Amino acid sequence: MINVVGIGPGHRDYLIPLAQQIINSSNWLVGAPRQLALFTDFSGQIHLLDSQLNKLLAWLVKHQQYQITILASGDPMLYGIGKFLCQQLGIENVRIIPGISTVQYLFSRIGLDMNDVYLTSSHGKLPDFDFILAHKKVAMVTDQCIGPYEISQQIQQRQLQRYLIIGENLSYPNERIIIHPTKIETTYALNIVIILQTPWRPYETILFAEENLINSVIKSPQ
Repeated sequence: MINVVGIGPGHRDYLIPLAQQIINSSNWLVGAPRQLALFTDFSGQIHLLDSQLNKLLAWLVKHQQYQITILASGDPMLYGIGKFLCQQLGIENVRIIPGISTVQYLFSRIGLDMNDVYLTSSHGKLPDFDFILAHKKVAMVTDQCIGPYEISQQIQQRQLQRYLIIGENLSYPNERIIIHPTKIETTYALNIVIILQTPWRPYETILFAEENLINSVIKSPQ
């Protein structure tokens, strides 16, 4: 059995107890360097995960006699590695342990409900912005190619008014949560974007710190 464990948004405090139990009982821990850095106390062996997932499959077959846990940021089944492994290995051979997603984390941090939210991602694809922007509330997992700036450009091209909430480096010490009107003229680090049709504390930029819910409130540029 291959374990795929959601480790939450990044800070170890958000790891659920069952996930920690499974990690502790594993022979091998598989993950990216940033993920593995959370488990320096792991006593088993480490295997680095890269973008070549076919190599991972071959490695898993070779080591199938061991207890293996694969780390997934956020939740494995929300634009994570869980879907790929279930498709390739079969759900009868994979055990998925859910984690707190960065989307859940961001909505909770700002006190905005997730009711009727449309979840999507820009990872490795060109999103259908006409479809996306028809929704009242959207959460998008972004990548380096399509992030807040590109989303803003798509909104402006359609002459729409939307409000963007950007969660950057969520749960880490350098976390920032920024609220913007549509126009964005800068880039951001690893982030999640919420797109709203109606204002939510409009025209404010709110910087959240790890220790303090609201560090400062600054007027956003128009």
